[in-house]
Parts: sequence; C-alpha cells; structure tokens
Amino acid sequence: MADNGNKPSGPDLVAGIAAGDLAAGAMLSGHVGDEAVLLARRGGHLFAVSAHCTHYHGPLAEGLLVGNTVRCPWHHAHFSLETGEALAAPALSPLGCWHVEERGGRIFVRDKKEPPALPKSSAPAQRIVIVGGGAAGFAAAEMLRRRGFAGSITILSNDDTAPVDRPNLSKDYLAGSAPEDWVPLRGDDWYRDNKIDLRLNTEVTALDAKIKQVTLAGGETIAFDKLLLATGAEPVWLDLPGANKRHVHVLRSFADSRAIIAAAASAKQVVVIGASFIGLEAAASLRARDIAVHVVAPEKRPLERVFGAEIGDFVRALHEEHGVRFHLENGVTAIGDADVTLKSGGTLPADLVVIGVGVRPRLALAERAGLAIDKGVTVDETMETSAPGIYAAGDIARWPDRISGARIRVEHWVVAERQGQIAALNMLGERTPLAFAPFFWSQHYDVPINYVGHAEGWDEIAIDGDVMKRDCVVRYERAGKVLAVASIYRDLDSLKAALAMEQAAGG
Repeated sequence: MADNGNKPSGPDLVAGIAAGDLAAGAMLSGHVGDEAVLLARRGGHLFAVSAHCTHYHGPLAEGLLVGNTVRCPWHHAHFSLETGEALAAPALSPLGCWHVEERGGRIFVRDKKEPPALPKSSAPAQRIVIVGGGAAGFAAAEMLRRRGFAGSITILSNDDTAPVDRPNLSKDYLAGSAPEDWVPLRGDDWYRDNKIDLRLNTEVTALDAKIKQVTLAGGETIAFDKLLLATGAEPVWLDLPGANKRHVHVLRSFADSRAIIAAAASAKQVVVIGASFIGLEAAASLRARDIAVHVVAPEKRPLERVFGAEIGDFVRALHEEHGVRFHLENGVTAIGDADVTLKSGGTLPADLVVIGVGVRPRLALAERAGLAIDKGVTVDETMETSAPGIYAAGDIARWPDRISGARIRVEHWVVAERQGQIAALNMLGERTPLAFAPFFWSQHYDVPINYVGHAEGWDEIAIDGDVMKRDCVVRYERAGKVLAVASIYRDLDSLKAALAMEQAAGG
C-alpha cells in the first residue's frame, strides 16, 4: 500500500552486474541509490523499472513476465516494462523507468528517465458522464484523462466522499492498521487538476438513452455524448425486528466503515450476521481490535459456495484460531438492545451488530431506461449496453466471459476497475475487448486467498499442496476444463493460472 521504509536490497545496479547473471526471460531486484529497481531481460531487450507495485507495494521480482510487461504477484496489476504504465488495475500509478545498457560483459543501470508525456487523444472532445463514484467509475475517468481525452468528464456519485479504496474498508482500515489518508484513491486536487467535475451526494433519477440525457433528483438535466453506468451494488438489509437500531451496521461505504470503527471503540461483543467475504473480513478486523466476535450464518461451512469444502473448513479453522466463534446452520430472528436472538433458540450478547449477507446490484436506473437486463445490465465485450453510446461496468455489468463461455456478473473490486478502464478505451474508439481472467483476493488476518477465473459450479476440485498448511493451489474443473483457481501463498502459480486461462480463451 505504501513504501515499507526498508532500504533496498540486492546488487548496486549503477556499479553493474555480470551480464550472465540475468538470463533471457529473467528478472532481479537491485537498487539505484536509495531506490529499489527491477531489472529484466526480455526478447533481447533490457528494462529497468521500479521494483515494487504502485498499488500495495508488491515485489515485482516475484511476479510474472508476459511479453514486455510484468504482473504483480499480490493483486495481479500489469505494468509496461517499456514505459512503466499501469496497464491493468488495481495499480493506477506508473512505475519509474531507468536507462540501462550492456557493455563489456556487464549490465549497468544509469539515470532515471523522464516520465513520458501524456498522449493526445484523437477522440472528439465530447461530453462523457459517469454515473457512480466507485471502482469502475473512477478507473474510467482516470483512464480517459491518462489517454489524453480533452472533453468534459462528469462523475455523478450518490456517496458523500470521493472514490475510495473499498477493499481497505473491511481490511486494514477497519482493523486499525491503515491510516485514513490511505483510503481515498486520489486527493481532491486530482479531480481539479484533471478537470473532472465530481458531484457527491447526487442521485440520478432518470436516464434517457434516446436524447442522451440524465435527470438528477433536484430536476437538473445533464446532456452527454457517451455515458458509463457504474451504479454498483448496495448491501442487503435483513428484515428483522430491531434491524434499524443504532448499533446495527452494514459495511459498504467509507461512512459505514467509520461508523463501525466508532462503535467498536466501546463495544465488547459483536455479532456478525453472515459468513460472506465482507462478514468474515469484518470479523477478522474487529478481532484485531480485541473485540469478542460471533458469526451467525445459515451455511454449513463459510465460503463453501465459492471455495468448496476444503478451503471452507480452513477459513473456519483460521478464524477460530483467532478467537471467532461460529454459529453455523443458524440464523438471527431478532436484534435487541444488547443481544440477538438465534433461530436455534437462546441469545448472544451484542453491543455491535454487523450485517454481512451480501449485496444486490443497483439496476433500477438501467431498467427504467429500457436497457437490456439479464441478471445484470447486459453488455458486450467492449462494455457497451443495448443502447449505443451507453456503457456499463462493475457490479451491475453482465458480460460474455471468454474463459467460461457463459455470461457472468462478478462483484469484485479489480474486475470493476478493469471494466471501467476497458469501457473508457472503447469510448475513445480504441476497440478493446474484455479478455482478462476475473481476479479477487480476500484477506483473513495475515492469510490472503487469491482467486482467478469464475466457477459457479464444478464437478471436480483438484488440490495441489495442503490447504491447512496454507500452501496450496485449488483448481475448480467442469468436464475437464479449469474454470477457476484459488491459491494460498502460491502467488506465481496464481499468475500463471490467469495467463493460461486468457491464452486458452484467445485473450
């Protein structure tokens, strides 16, 4: 997430290394002065770039070279080795680049290159409106300006804060290990400097696809030439007696996370309703604050629907190891002022309740506009909807997935960001199909679980390694085809699995 402050290690690349120490297709990490630098040899060319990912500081030397790009081992960001550009989210900022030469049987890294000038887009200076201030909307706006789009960009967000790093809200920030200034994706000055009109607390009530106009709650209308619909999803509230009490929370927005942190300051017992990703990450973060945590959920195993029984059992054991108590195959029938009533009978003390039973896509605006809907907003590989000039991305978008061969909708951060980027490129006329393997990660204490692909069902699970020993690759197969791969501390295998899926699908 930020530079960890450690001095760079490895060879002094200014003094140089023996040319034989860097084989073709290999990379190593060294330093130029106090800066950590990655040196790579690819296709007869040498490259020197920053050694750490600009997202969460992942070590790129442990990643994967693909053509003249490098992929981060932690969260699968892609960077150009030639220019340093962050080609695929979650990283958005570029790597630094250095001059490098080979002479006299040695490789030397010299002075740092000046950042390349932003390109000037040949796309008309039209009006682009983005509805939604989440991952997809922000990534689209950032890509439009990065590619030199000179027209107007308006982001209409119903949130009360500028776009934030949402995964942090249930992970490090909620746990108290990340400061608040890590949460915004960019500072307020970035929107001003990039001439992006960010309107917060703004509700769009109507979208007219024919005359290309949106209507706001106050009656104001805004015309557009192209529009990105990125309305995201909203947490599911349970219809329970007491669900509206002040100590009951959901977790989606920056305000939600802040409210839970404020309540946690005096809480002694928390009940998390739901063993979803958000529910379990909230449980882990609240345990880090030394609060007693109970998880109540109807499933037999947490996350079994996504990961299968083996990882489900591991996740439960990991949380129990940290003091979480599970009440599975159970539910909550009522929430009192200081307890919850269980479906099985009895009560649990609770001065803080977090509901984490999933989210539902915000489709109402698209439905009223007459866009094609099929368990989400139907888009093609360019993210364009059934209405020309109107695109959709993120939690609402349902697209034709090359890897599984089916239409899918995925509610994950990296997917939303990349879809926003792809929508932006296609708005600019740079025809770019969505061809990447979906990726997400879930953090439980110090254990990350990476997942690539998408498997809503499978007929076989193949496990390489030992799940309980936190060293495994788990493949989800149907009819002999690998649809998805989960991994624990097998970062390179995860990257290779994503690449194999993309190559098999023609990506």
